[in-house]
Amino acid sequence: MNGITFRNAALQDLGKIVEIYNSTIASRMVTADVEEVSVESKHQWFDEHHPDTRPLWMVEDHEGRIVGWVSFSSFHERAAYSGTAEVSIYLDESCRGKGYGREILQYCIDNAPKFGIHTLVALIFLHNEPSLKLFRHFGFEDWGTLPDVAILDGVKRSLKILGRKVE
Repeated sequence: MNGITFRNAALQDLGKIVEIYNSTIASRMVTADVEEVSVESKHQWFDEHHPDTRPLWMVEDHEGRIVGWVSFSSFHERAAYSGTAEVSIYLDESCRGKGYGREILQYCIDNAPKFGIHTLVALIFLHNEPSLKLFRHFGFEDWGTLPDVAILDGVKRSLKILGRKVE
C-alpha cells in the first residue's frame, strides 16, 4: 500500500485538479477533450459535487503531496438513477503506474454505499487498456460499447461502459 489519504476537494484545489486533468489530454487515451480546459470552465462541474452525495476527493500521499483526484458524478439527472454514479480517477503524471489507481478504486468501491450509491459505472476508451484492466480487476463488467463515438486526431475511437454493483 502507498499510504494514501482522501480529503474533500476545496475550491482552491481546482487549479491542481485542472492541471492533472489537462496532463491527460495529449495522450488521447483518457478524455475526449482535445484542448486544455480552463479553471473557469470547470467551476460548474466542481459545484455539481457535494461531500454528502457526490464527493470529489483529493488524494494525497503519506507526505501530503497530491497524487491525484477522484470523483463520483451523477450518471443521469433523473431521480431513478440517483443510486448510480460515474467514477473518474485522474493521477498526476509522476504518480501513474505506481499502484495508486488500485488503492483509489478500492476506496471508491468500499465507500460508495455511504453516499447512497449502489452502482458504479466507468466510461473508458476501448484503446485505454491500462484503465480497462484496472477496472476489470475490481469486478467491473462490460455493460456496453459505443462504437466510434469520438474522433481524436482523425481517428475514430470507441467507448466502453463498465459497471459494477457495490451494495
